[in-house]
Amino acid sequence: MSFEYTPPKYAQLIAELERRIDSGEYPAGSLLPSEHTLMAEFGMARPTVVKALGVLRDQGWIVTQQGKGRFVRGRPAMPTGQQPRAGRELLDRTESQAAGRLLTAGPVEAPNRIAAYLGIEPKSPVFLRKLLVERDGEPAEISATWVVADLGEGTALAESADLRQGIRRYVESAAGVSLDHIIEHVTARNPTAEECKLLEVKESAALLDVYAVACDATGRPWVVVESVLPGDRHELEDAYPIR
Repeated sequence: MSFEYTPPKYAQLIAELERRIDSGEYPAGSLLPSEHTLMAEFGMARPTVVKALGVLRDQGWIVTQQGKGRFVRGRPAMPTGQQPRAGRELLDRTESQAAGRLLTAGPVEAPNRIAAYLGIEPKSPVFLRKLLVERDGEPAEISATWVVADLGEGTALAESADLRQGIRRYVESAAGVSLDHIIEHVTARNPTAEECKLLEVKESAALLDVYAVACDATGRPWVVVESVLPGDRHELEDAYPIR
């Protein structure tokens, strides 16, 4: 499988604006160029520019002031003492830290949702590493890592031994990239028959399904880490600044 890739236009714009902010070309407190200025400079349609600016706003790079425009805040920083986000924890967690057993380590066809997250066609070959995690002697989580097939072949991801490092390190080494950010998706659903058996829950039980999609600085997704949690045994908590 070829890894030649052109990031979507909005991701290219995000990367360039982040670079300009980091370099001081757009200093903190300065007014960001208008949508029309960015459209003209980069040759992009307004929806593309608006999408990029929305991501930068949500990530804390810029702030919008009604009637005045968008202003630069600078590179977002995690407040001192803030706990790592769920996706980051999943990406950096080592298997030796989580008691349990390996269920699957090998190539499979990409389900529709995983294919969409990785930007590939449904049923494309992917590599799946799935574990049943136990806490206090009872099943607590099904953890699955999905990467395009070529990243898994011939690496420790294909072995039955516990991984000695977090998934992030293996993917960065195999792909030759640095992972830059994570996009999290959280859904709630009922379990499959297999999940009922593994997690010892009823068909009517509610599961939390947490997907962490790790991307490089261009926005290209490289790995999806999925955590399936029984809803009655877990509570998701997050803390972040409101400005």
